[in-house]
Amino acid sequence: MLKVLKWLLIVLIGLVALLFVGGYALSPEFKAVRSTRIEAPADKVYALLADPREWKRWSVWNQRDPAMAITYSGPASGAGAAWEWKSQSQGDGKMTFTAAEPGKRVAYELYFPDFGTTSDGDLLLTPEGGATKVTWTMNGNMGSNPLFRWMALFGDKMVGGDFEAGLANLKALAEKP
Repeated sequence: MLKVLKWLLIVLIGLVALLFVGGYALSPEFKAVRSTRIEAPADKVYALLADPREWKRWSVWNQRDPAMAITYSGPASGAGAAWEWKSQSQGDGKMTFTAAEPGKRVAYELYFPDFGTTSDGDLLLTPEGGATKVTWTMNGNMGSNPLFRWMALFGDKMVGGDFEAGLANLKALAEKP
């Protein structure tokens, strides 16, 4: 019995060591990209993206926690506009729009103080006749924590579903007359 416990302890220590050492060998970076076609002009879609107050109307993150405490800072929209949130279920974070080209693009930086990580994102608008193709990209960095680096392997899957749901909500909102 003692030999079995000793063997199990050695295996457990080996697995924990592998988890940490393996985590350091992994890249902390991930990328998620999703697109949709919205039957609305780019200017109408841009207005929903460039104003942080509009995000709670279509972003899945806001809809998951209606009690989320949100504060806004900077200009009302475009580069420099920011919103910060505190949420029991979604965590705390801050999004700052770093670049904005009306009717074309909104770039942002996300900061998550709970993890000490940042991500850069971009919403690119491509006119297609009277419609607009929206491509949402996020480049994330999980930092130096070896356990978070394992999470980077699944970054696209973790964020991608939220992007798809958010883009579907954005599409429904922008296509309303």
